[in-house]
Amino acid sequence: MKFFVFTLFFILSFSLFAQKGDVQIIKDNRINALIEKQSEVKPPAVQPQIDGYRIQLFFDSDKSKLNASRGAFIAQFPKIDTYTSYNAPNFFLKVGDFRTRLEAEKIKAEVEAEFPTSFIVKEKINLPRLNKDTDK
Repeated sequence: MKFFVFTLFFILSFSLFAQKGDVQIIKDNRINALIEKQSEVKPPAVQPQIDGYRIQLFFDSDKSKLNASRGAFIAQFPKIDTYTSYNAPNFFLKVGDFRTRLEAEKIKAEVEAEFPTSFIVKEKINLPRLNKDTDK
């Protein structure tokens, strides 16, 4: 009896997999263009970084307050780069790419009236901009 059930199950399972048919896929040509665009290899936008210093001016959980502080700093120092980051639950505003602590201390002294809680942090920085004197 077991042999009969096993043989019947074996024959039925083969007959179930013996189905044949054709599948026709109709798709928009834009799908191929999208797949091609997404599969392009793009190198990461990485700038060389070195050890240096930045000034942390402000942190808050409200991004609008951070943007207001950033705007105030940019109005005073338009040539110094600003960096915002998020580390839950706060947003952080750091400024500058200073190679030495002395450079950072100079700017910190100038902004201390408006940002009294600012302090200098050591971290990886982008290479500072080169100042080109065009009035020779």
